[in-house]
Amino acid sequence: MRAGPSQEEIRRHNLGILLRYIHLHGPTSRTVLADRLGLNRSTIMALTAELTAAGLVREELPSETGRAGRPSLVVRPESTRVYVLAFDVGVDRIAAARVGLGGTILDRREAVRDRSGFDVDEVVASLAGFAREMLRKADPGTICVGAGAAFCGVVRRGDGLVRFGPNIGQTEVPFGAALTRELDLDLTVSVANDANLGALAEHQRGIGTRCQDLIYLHGDVGIGGGIIVGGRLLGGEGGYGGEVGHMIINPYGRACGCGSAGCLEAEVGERALLSAAGREVSGDLIGRDAIRAIVDAAERGDALARDALHRVGDWLGFGVANLVNIFNPEMVIFGGILREIYLSSAAQVRSRLKINTMAASREGLRLRTSDLGDDAPLVGAAELAFTEVLTSPLEVLTKATEAG
Repeated sequence: MRAGPSQEEIRRHNLGILLRYIHLHGPTSRTVLADRLGLNRSTIMALTAELTAAGLVREELPSETGRAGRPSLVVRPESTRVYVLAFDVGVDRIAAARVGLGGTILDRREAVRDRSGFDVDEVVASLAGFAREMLRKADPGTICVGAGAAFCGVVRRGDGLVRFGPNIGQTEVPFGAALTRELDLDLTVSVANDANLGALAEHQRGIGTRCQDLIYLHGDVGIGGGIIVGGRLLGGEGGYGGEVGHMIINPYGRACGCGSAGCLEAEVGERALLSAAGREVSGDLIGRDAIRAIVDAAERGDALARDALHRVGDWLGFGVANLVNIFNPEMVIFGGILREIYLSSAAQVRSRLKINTMAASREGLRLRTSDLGDDAPLVGAAELAFTEVLTSPLEVLTKATEAG
């Protein structure tokens, strides 16, 4: 017979789930922790004492109790002491942040990226430069416990290799290894697809926090998607799950950068909308600015801009209808440039859902826009970076302290 977990294994597990709860839900009293985690108060007291001694949390009296008797101490994450580095590589911008335990953004950098080509060494050098600036500004005694990156491409889960970036014209880019080497922090940078991380962020910190089944659609130059099923990100065997942007919705449609035609990305992405509106990407008006210019024109009565948004919205509705029929989500979230596109074409999307989805599948469906905006992938990258410390808090902190 297989032996059950040892007391030490149980203790480490409980330390992780307690720290994770505080990380995601913020300051919480010991009493509430005991109730939510199903542990007795003496166990909670012992666990919080260990995490406090390690500098991961702190305990303090509540500001107001409103109740008679001895108040329950409130446990808070040490957001300014323990942090991770998060990075986001989009088609036309890069961003980096120092994010404290509890999800607090302590520092942030962003820059526009030239679309004309992709040089991995140049991008990595820029991100590492941002990181060094932020690390220099960090207070003495603070500790970096992880690093994570969102990337606009198909990413291999095991080593952060970008297998395919259709909108940057690159394949087999060793991005994770290159950034890990350049940072030289004795930390492995975890890398995942930007839309997958956007889904994770909206599920844990955005509008989808109460949803166990949701789909996040992210628009940049292309269209990506992340799918949460039963509270867990659907990653697929190699980490390539969720590439809904390359779902065929129009067999006779526009050519796509992936080599196919009629993909959701080809019919709904930036290029499709600009073409339908009779515009081109040029000068300073590119990316999000170009999309917002079309939205603004439609709101001012420009018929061509309005018709372009309605046409793209109809194709978006086809894609969402397919996803609703397959996954029966509670919520579909539109992020990136899709936020503006959806808000301007909601009637077309909803009409297509009414026509093309099973009534039972859409009964409880809610369509929403991202709470986290353009930062959703960056926030998701931070959550990816926190994974290890939230699983084995004391071991990871010890290792990080020794490395620092």
